[in-house]
Parts: sequence; structure tokens; C-alpha cells
Amino acid sequence: MEKEEKNNQEQEFKGKNLEDVISQAEHVLKLPRSKFNYEIVTEKTKLFGIKGKEIVIRTWPKKEPEDDRISQFLNKVLSLFPLDIKYQIKRKNDIIYLIFDGADNNFLLRKDGALLMAFQHILNKISSEKVQADCEFYRKRKERRIREYVQQVANHVHETGKDEILDMMNPYERRIVHIAVNQIPGLTTESIGEGFLKRVKILPAKNQA
Repeated sequence: MEKEEKNNQEQEFKGKNLEDVISQAEHVLKLPRSKFNYEIVTEKTKLFGIKGKEIVIRTWPKKEPEDDRISQFLNKVLSLFPLDIKYQIKRKNDIIYLIFDGADNNFLLRKDGALLMAFQHILNKISSEKVQADCEFYRKRKERRIREYVQQVANHVHETGKDEILDMMNPYERRIVHIAVNQIPGLTTESIGEGFLKRVKILPAKNQA
């Protein structure tokens, strides 16, 4: 797939010397030379003279690092807000961790972290790698609250034998519920609905369809 993508973006340029050809490629591609790769296809001298020398190069854009893509998006979006919000990008175990900070980071955590989770959702759409966003240990605190709530609901399902359907949740919240319930013998879960927000049903395993 990567080779096919490269072939689709290849272009050839020719000129009297390498510097002229690269400059021509910069002008046509509207990219600085640091943003594209090139290889020399042919280098020959016509009419046995220096003036007849011709160089042909093949170019293709460099693959943009995921960190750069995320930074460009965030810098553009955050510049539109008159807020003091900063971020750091870290990597661990093939996951990109986005840590927000700043005097106004409380805006990210309003309405149960709605804006923080919106950033995470969008960045996972534009990135080919998994992105997790966090601010003031929001994820750890959120996970603890959900697990405590799920334990209460699970106990009720155990006692009554009746299914319980939770409120609408985003994918991150649903994942916590599924993992927590799967650790409880005799219970299982299933997602209900379509789209970004769905409900999770907690039910006795024997009743699962």
C-alpha cells in the first residue's frame, strides 16, 4: 500500500544541474525540499559537452510524522481560542498520549470532559495511530468513577436477575464498562444503538442472545 501511494505521487523533473531541478520541483510542488524525497533517474551529457548536461529526478512527498500532523491541527484550532491551553505529546507502546495543561485547561473538563473527549475523537480520525487525550488525570478519575458505578449496577443485576441499561456513553466510557463487567463472573454486556454515543446493557450471561 505504501509503495502504491508513493507511485501515485511521483513526479519527474529535469534540468541542467541538480540544484536547478530541485528548485524547479519546489516551485511546481509548492513544497520546500525538506518536505519531499527525490532520486536521480538519469544523469547524462549531450553532445559530449558540459552545456548539454541533463539531470532527471523523480520526487514524491515525505510521509508526515503523526506527531507533526497532530501538532499542526492542535496549533491551528487552539489559536482560534483566547485561552491559555498547552499540550505535550508523548509516545508509549505504540500509543500517542496527548497531555493538556495550562491556566484555562478547566474548559476541557467541563461537562464531564466533553471537549477533551471531542479532541481525542477527532485526532483518532485524522491519525493512523491510536491517540489518548488527558488533562489533570481526568482519565484515571473517570475510570474509577465508572468502575464504581458499574459495580453497583452489576450487584443489582446479580440480585434481581434483571437487565440494566446504562445512560448514553462514548466509546472510551463503554470500553471501561465492558472490561469491568467481563471481570465479574456470570455477567456480560452488549452495546445498544448506532453512532458515537450508545447505551450499554448489563445482563446475566445466560440471558445473552
